[in-house]
Amino acid sequence: MHDNRPLYQIIFDDLKDKIEAGLYAPEAQLPTEVELAEQFGVSRITSKRALIELEREGLIYRKRGSGSYVKLQDETDAIPYNGFSGASPIVSMILPYMATKEFEYVVAATDYLDAHGYYLSIHNSNWSKEKEKELLSKLAKSGLSGVILYPLSTISNVDVVNAISSNGYPLVTMDQYFDSLNISSVVSDNYTGGYLAASKLIELGHDRIAFVSSVSIEYRSSVRDRYLGYCQALKDHRISIDSDWIYTDFYREVNEKNAKTFYQALLTKLLSKKVTAIQVEHDHLAVDLLNNALDAGISVPGQLSIVGFDNHEVSWHAEVPLTTIAQNYYELGRSAAELIVAGIENSGSQPRQIKVPVQLIERQTTGPRPNREDMFLSRTD
Repeated sequence: MHDNRPLYQIIFDDLKDKIEAGLYAPEAQLPTEVELAEQFGVSRITSKRALIELEREGLIYRKRGSGSYVKLQDETDAIPYNGFSGASPIVSMILPYMATKEFEYVVAATDYLDAHGYYLSIHNSNWSKEKEKELLSKLAKSGLSGVILYPLSTISNVDVVNAISSNGYPLVTMDQYFDSLNISSVVSDNYTGGYLAASKLIELGHDRIAFVSSVSIEYRSSVRDRYLGYCQALKDHRISIDSDWIYTDFYREVNEKNAKTFYQALLTKLLSKKVTAIQVEHDHLAVDLLNNALDAGISVPGQLSIVGFDNHEVSWHAEVPLTTIAQNYYELGRSAAELIVAGIENSGSQPRQIKVPVQLIERQTTGPRPNREDMFLSRTD
């Protein structure tokens, strides 16, 4: 029978069962991340997550440079005072959801915080504005040293974020930044990413390039910066920016039942405007458009080129591997941890923004602009 548990959960459950059964006695050393990865045939990131979750459960403790050991169950779970303003040495990270790329943030932040005497707790807002607000308010009052926030958007909960940071509580945003607030942040260089994607398409001869995002341009700073990079590339190459090529803010209109109809209608609309390439806000949406284009008999990249953003796993597993912009998730998490520690240990430090470089990954969804007379040909004609 197929095991639907996440890979890290399989390792976690196996080790937990062995600890509870006494196969690993108190103070016994567990296999290393590398050994577990080889044993279960997974990545080191996956095995590391299993160990982190065991530590959070209070079943093991880790010695930096030594390994992971089974914890005596009568030991206190209290975390010693670290000397910073009476706060416990715990930093919380609020994420909008948990997936593979989000866990890279966790691994990176944990690595940095471990080296500086801090623990990391993870919280999931589950794409809920209300849940994010509740977590921010509760965590800031709970005696934790600071919070790393991956915001749902940069137009939500601005009041709460401002109140917390204005009170001097250490807060860093990751992935996005609030234009109007004086808060440290670490983000990918989304502007350059948008510029690189558009420039590649222009280099291939495309001069009618659409920009597609399921959320509005102003909803997230990351989307806005990608869009502005796209616009600047067109401007630098003397290509007019046509608002008819910009399609955004439709996520409320799409669901499992109507997705195919919706995306194929969107593709038909863009092709009717003689668009030959689409620059998409993120890889999942880009792959949805790619799959629907292929289902409709539209050749990619023969008739239509598509570029995504993120270098998510779906981008290289797509039927036609997706050209995309790669973000460095590990460096985003590490830099966020660096900024929050600086804010905790030096309350007088000035807020700053770190931009993490991005990279164009060219795969098979981009090609030369098709001849105008061939643009509307498809296998269904």
